[in-house]
Amino acid sequence: MPKILLVEDDEDSYDMLMGRIEHKGYEVDLATTGEEALDMAGEANYDLILMDIRLPGFDGYEATHRIRERSDGDRYVPIIAITAYALEEDREKALAAGCDDYHAKPVHFSKLVEQMETLLGEEKAALGQEAERE
Repeated sequence: MPKILLVEDDEDSYDMLMGRIEHKGYEVDLATTGEEALDMAGEANYDLILMDIRLPGFDGYEATHRIRERSDGDRYVPIIAITAYALEEDREKALAAGCDDYHAKPVHFSKLVEQMETLLGEEKAALGQEAERE
């Protein structure tokens, strides 16, 4: 079962997202600040991170950047930005920070699941290619 880190500080949003993601068969952990996300990402092996951008403390852009900086290169974890910032430059900023994809709020769950499945599939394919080379 894929393990997801949901980074979201709004209780209504994380309640809805956690329930729906768990219903799809994923294991979900919650971080409510950028600092907490950074700590949790370093302590557990997540398959994917869903990152809100507007967070208390440092924002999701900074959290993503720091997660990427700390990555040891052995294992790449895809990150999807989930944000109310919906302009093209916001998408570009999220991608520049290290996010792999972008999802504007309000969340369209079927589209989000499609994005998650695509990135999780790419991660599995990349791991398979690495194993073949060894």
